[in-house]
Amino acid sequence: MRFTSTPRGARLARRLISHRLHEWGHPYDSDTNDVLTLITAELTANAVRHGHVPGRDFHLRLTQTAATLRIEVTDTRTEKQPLLVPTPVDATSGRGLLLVAALATHWGVTRRTTAPGKTAWAELHLRSTASDNTALSVAGCRLPPSLEPQGSALSTDGEESHFEQDQEA
Repeated sequence: MRFTSTPRGARLARRLISHRLHEWGHPYDSDTNDVLTLITAELTANAVRHGHVPGRDFHLRLTQTAATLRIEVTDTRTEKQPLLVPTPVDATSGRGLLLVAALATHWGVTRRTTAPGKTAWAELHLRSTASDNTALSVAGCRLPPSLEPQGSALSTDGEESHFEQDQEA
């Protein structure tokens, strides 16, 4: 999906991801929805703040398999690569990628090969427990039972679900 490279575009992208996750069986109040929505907010904010090129939009892609949710945010700025750097305690910004790194199972940045720009991506791995509920694995750690999402409509047939379309004007 394509969004204007503005704070409003980032907000709409975040809301769309939360809605799509809810439709895919990860309710609005679930940890999975909360975590991936927060990661989306950070990656889209970075695309707007650091990857903005006048007249260019950023692109958003969400995919799901039986074991993984993946978010990709693509902007057209090639020379500004995101860096994970320590942030001073009194800083008012600069912690977005630290949050992404802490919450995502895997994340990274890939240069686009067919056009200028880069894609920042993050993955959350889901795994089934003995009771067939979906447990969220955050940065390789299992959440306590009280924080695990209860039940999921996630398909286990190995099919990958894609959500990618252009936003209508």
